[in-house]
Amino acid sequence: MQTGWLLRDGEVLAGADLAEGFWDRNRGLIGRSTFDGALILPRTRAVHSFAMRFPLDVAFLDADLVVLATVRLPEWRLALPRRRARSILESSAGSFDRWGLRLGDTLEFRAAG
Repeated sequence: MQTGWLLRDGEVLAGADLAEGFWDRNRGLIGRSTFDGALILPRTRAVHSFAMRFPLDVAFLDADLVVLATVRLPEWRLALPRRRARSILESSAGSFDRWGLRLGDTLEFRAAG
């Protein structure tokens, strides 16, 4: 898992983890009781919240990290794939509202250090 920052137009929205490996992508946020940052799941088109302890904000991103769709995902639910999605952004519910995240926003992951 690579750590860094999630940015929009050069502005830091949150600390972020990039789940590069197969196991990190499959585990996602399962097992955590809270999460203050953002988790980027590359090469992922659909997610679930089975065994999650809190609801999620989920954004579907295209190959350029442009937000295609967002959804609030309660615990024990499945978010179906979105056309053209190549990555998923996950955070705790309410984060997207705090960040002002909107459809069409172009995001960037910048590695720490």
